Amino acid sequence: MRHVLTTATSAIILALTTGASAADISQGGANAIRDNLNHLLPKDIAKSAPVTVTPAGSRYEIVYDFAKLLAKIKKEDFNIKGLAPFKMFAKPQDNGLWDLEGNNNLNVTGHFTGPDKKRSDFTYSVADMVFNSVFDPAISYFRSGDFSARDLKFTSSTDTEVVNISFGDMIYKLASAESATAGRLDFVTNGKFSTFAEQVSSEEMPPIQISADSLDFDAKVNGIAAKDLKEMVLFVLDHADQKHLTKESETKLKDMLGNAFPLLSSLEETIRLNNFAVTSAIGGGGAKSFGYHIKVDGPSNATRIGVAMDAADVTLDSVLVPADYTAFLPQALDIQFGVPGMDFAALGDEFMKMDFTKSTGDSEKAGQQAAEKLFPGGILKVDFPKVSAKSSVYDVEVSGELEGRVDTQTDYKLNASIVARDYDKTITAVQELAKTNPDMTQASFGLMMIKGFAKADPDGAQRWDVAIASDGSVSVNGQQIKGPDAPATDEAVSSDEAVPSDETAPSDDTKP
Repeated sequence: MRHVLTTATSAIILALTTGASAADISQGGANAIRDNLNHLLPKDIAKSAPVTVTPAGSRYEIVYDFAKLLAKIKKEDFNIKGLAPFKMFAKPQDNGLWDLEGNNNLNVTGHFTGPDKKRSDFTYSVADMVFNSVFDPAISYFRSGDFSARDLKFTSSTDTEVVNISFGDMIYKLASAESATAGRLDFVTNGKFSTFAEQVSSEEMPPIQISADSLDFDAKVNGIAAKDLKEMVLFVLDHADQKHLTKESETKLKDMLGNAFPLLSSLEETIRLNNFAVTSAIGGGGAKSFGYHIKVDGPSNATRIGVAMDAADVTLDSVLVPADYTAFLPQALDIQFGVPGMDFAALGDEFMKMDFTKSTGDSEKAGQQAAEKLFPGGILKVDFPKVSAKSSVYDVEVSGELEGRVDTQTDYKLNASIVARDYDKTITAVQELAKTNPDMTQASFGLMMIKGFAKADPDGAQRWDVAIASDGSVSVNGQQIKGPDAPATDEAVSSDEAVPSDETAPSDDTKP
């Protein structure tokens, strides 16, 4: 819903680019905004003038008639009832920015026929959609804003499935500031959805209900080239129908790309579900909290994209899980991994060499070649600073790095550290389980054998430092337990090019 609100108000992107001040409100100004807004629409729809603008004191009143906007859609494929005009107010500031505000609601019903010729009925309602924001025509986006919605509900039904989704409230805030890099901006957003609930029922499975007390989100992006991005978007829209560009247009596009690069200096977003739960006829489960985090940072020639997920107080109650195995279900999870060393600078340089005046096929091939420049030497690295799972009978954590070539799945190397706390408790739990399940006897012996390779940390935890070299050899805590793989036979190698050279093989200095 946060994107629905911002997208709806962003529809005035091109209409507010003319200079104005609070003292300039006039019918002429209203007509200019109206004409610009209608000009953005397809010609057959624009003829019905679905957007009206009128002076309202020190601001303009802008009204969107959604019924007119959808009038050209085939009635047999799509129908909607209850659409009320969407109203907002725009007030120019003396500095070129605009104050935007609105208070609307939504309560519609309808149906549509999909490509599979099946009919879907829907209802969509929002009790209130309120926003107060500052819009910057120079970047065609908001510099700040407060957005909120109340009592959001959505229902979709077909002959075989019914989906109901609801939120109690939504709050979304946006702020921006000048970046440390001249001509660029930093944005910060945060918000919350409260009382989320979703019910799904169909002929193929029993009803499922998903719920959460709240969903929190925070995000920030630094050093974004907002003005240049706007120009690029407008350029793409203007040339969307062209199969390839003229030389003049290509030069203009590359100039914009050069000015915009790098598009941003860092990005970070966190989403967290609180008191998340899933229930169904075969059982249920959930977590006190479930979080997702993504971060992009580092210089353009050595960028890292990192992802993290965690869950606390995890529960699962299902007839599919025998009671004896319940203790082995994780009660807490923490998964962190990333892709470091991505060379977006080289990607950008290669992209600038592309010839956009040629056919689409040539451009796609050149684009693929440019993407390969992301990984220096064709080497892909994946680091995992922490992957951990805990239950009442185990506490294990893994960290390390995997390195391999992007063009093969066989040439790789791995360095990882595995740490197990209360390892004897884990062995005892498996031995107890083996008394009633003989199949677990082998697992019990395996755990004891693995313990023989471990070394003790100062806190008493068991540690295994595992190294898999590119030649296939494996060592644990410095002790080799498997030698190098046998060299490939002549029959298995189609050409000398199939064998990685020393220059392109993964480096030997990889560390966890």
